[in-house]
Amino acid sequence: MNSLPIYRIVPIADVAPDAVEALLDAAFGTDRRGRTAYRMREGVSALPSLSFAAVDGHRLLGTLQSWPVALRTDDADHPMTLVGPVAVDPALQKSGIGRALMAHLMARARDTGHDALVMIGDPEYYGRFFGFSAEATSAWQVPGPVERHRLLAHMTRSGGLPMAGEIIPHPAFACADNPA
Repeated sequence: MNSLPIYRIVPIADVAPDAVEALLDAAFGTDRRGRTAYRMREGVSALPSLSFAAVDGHRLLGTLQSWPVALRTDDADHPMTLVGPVAVDPALQKSGIGRALMAHLMARARDTGHDALVMIGDPEYYGRFFGFSAEATSAWQVPGPVERHRLLAHMTRSGGLPMAGEIIPHPAFACADNPA
């Protein structure tokens, strides 16, 4: 009988970058860099305070990275946090590691004022467990193809966000690693 590893969640900065890349390749394939989510964050670095890894000793089991983006409208850039990828070692998928990483992120985002999260993901899963939905995103533009029902947002920001605009990488937000 296989038992789940005992793991802890640490800042992703505590993990070797090549190990993170190898896990992402194993979870999503080596062609993953052409996906729309990658294009949404081109030119910016992950937010250290919202990027985590699940580790068992020195073994990397899963990762979750978050990125500074903004919803650009005619009059302003509205900072948001792009969540993902959420990756788990393929042998351990459906073990709860990804869910634990997401729960950790959601708590940290709430505690640090990151009140507008966006992701491309499974609406049934991320809606049910974390309150993400596609209700506000139907007129948001992204730099590539996306199944509209999979462009999800979770907002606690007072007044929400505009119903139309273009999601862009937001380098100024990246430097600050804090919400607007």
